[in-house]
Amino acid sequence: MGRPIVITSGKGGVGKTTTAANLGTALALLGQKVVVVDADIGLRNLDVVMGLESRVVFTSMDVIEGKCDLNKALIRDKRAENLYILAAAQSRNKSDVQPEQMARLVKELEQQFDFVLIDCPAGIEQGFDNAVAGAQEAIVVVTPEVSSIRDADRVIGLLQAKGLTEPRYILNRYSPRLVEQGEMLDRSDVQEILAIPLLGIIPEDQTIIASTNRGKPLVLEASTPAGAAYVRIARRLLGEEIPIPEFREETGWSRFFRMLFGRG
Repeated sequence: MGRPIVITSGKGGVGKTTTAANLGTALALLGQKVVVVDADIGLRNLDVVMGLESRVVFTSMDVIEGKCDLNKALIRDKRAENLYILAAAQSRNKSDVQPEQMARLVKELEQQFDFVLIDCPAGIEQGFDNAVAGAQEAIVVVTPEVSSIRDADRVIGLLQAKGLTEPRYILNRYSPRLVEQGEMLDRSDVQEILAIPLLGIIPEDQTIIASTNRGKPLVLEASTPAGAAYVRIARRLLGEEIPIPEFREETGWSRFFRMLFGRG
């Protein structure tokens, strides 16, 4: 049986879809059979972020409504062995799917895959209920902003009320420079508020925007700070004891010596 994990946040724009795409790709590169499910019916983006939009023929709605079987709707990503996506329908509404239907779909996916990553839509209404219905684990994506942390805290309570009692979180777009300037919450501040286990930190990385626009997850690129962080998180999901780095602002001299000696 596979592990169905919902990736959520409450607040939009914090990087849920990017996280789902990169974690799914990283897990596949580590030898796992993975499907990433876009649960954002009506506003799908996962296929674009992964560069697979031209290959979408059938969607999860087609499977749920019996218009095609599951394997026809799955799209294999040829860049990573054993990586698939299941796209959401663009012309339908979240209310067209009921939580029990999504739960049955996820249960079917569990039979074929090691990991079922569910990309949850923003908000805490019907789309959230659908995405959470079939999950057994939850990852909450937050950014070091008061609004994101507040929404995440609310979502954590909702997850726990639905039986997902041990959610973990990823701290995304973390900038040591802004933390040192007092313009961003420190990781310890976030931890104190959320009070759930930290799964990993994704540092601020300008290459993320370019990779999203190209439809190529960072973990497929040459090593970047964010790409490496996603791989570490994937390894933690597999049970490896990987320490979370202390991200700090790099001085001019430390950058010079790192480049000189090839350290990083």
